[in-house]
Amino acid sequence: MSIQVLKADGTTEVFKVEKLKQSLKRAGATNAEISDIAKDIVDTLHEGITTQEIYRNAFELLQQSSSSSQVRYSLRRALFGLGPTGFPFEDFLARLFEEEGYTTTPRVTLQGKCAMHELDVAAYNKHDSFVVEAKFHTRPGTKSDLQVALYSYARLIDLTDAKICDSDVCGITRLILVTNTKFTSTAQSYAECAGLELLSWNYPRNNNLQDRIEKAGLYPITVLQSLTQSQKKALLAAGIIICKDLLKKPEILRHVHLSTTKKGKVLEEAATLCGS
Repeated sequence: MSIQVLKADGTTEVFKVEKLKQSLKRAGATNAEISDIAKDIVDTLHEGITTQEIYRNAFELLQQSSSSSQVRYSLRRALFGLGPTGFPFEDFLARLFEEEGYTTTPRVTLQGKCAMHELDVAAYNKHDSFVVEAKFHTRPGTKSDLQVALYSYARLIDLTDAKICDSDVCGITRLILVTNTKFTSTAQSYAECAGLELLSWNYPRNNNLQDRIEKAGLYPITVLQSLTQSQKKALLAAGIIICKDLLKKPEILRHVHLSTTKKGKVLEEAATLCGS
């Protein structure tokens, strides 16, 4: 019998066990873990169960078997921790594009043909350049809609004659609209027609935000289970955005008043996640 599950945006869909298995696989769970967890989750399903409850149950089961896997499985939720202002999310995106070979600058102001524009990230290398409009949402059910896509494309048009560096490749021909949640179908259709690039947790189908984060091994500190929420906020305020930062500057943990034992646990978790 098909079970309808309630999504974060209020819509429903039929539960697909393969979707759960794929999520667990991408988190690094073993085949045995995937099989056992999926079976346990299926046994607890009921009509109208929320995706959040399914996620929470799967996370708890994964937590019992593999610390590194359960951290990766919580990555999407960790992105919501890069708020509420959204500035840490912009800094995280800048770091992500740096890992992909770009020189980046967060929060730049550029003069367009008709107006000044505040862009969240500017990025360039010797072959390419682009600017980024980041839309950060604190709730998983909130989507970036057609209106956001429309004004982002209008910005791209107005910035046609602007440059983000002195190189010949630094003219603005690309604007990437990025969100930590999803886009509405109308926003996606418009962007595909207009030639506006979109990047979200699961869009495009390949090389989406999740794919690129995992490929770069660039995990935000908000994914670490050994830190409290207040400690994560303190580190973000100090400019520590990703787990690799902690491994490079372990002395920064003094700012959150950790014991030697707790400090060791945090660094061990970060090292395991980053493969160090």
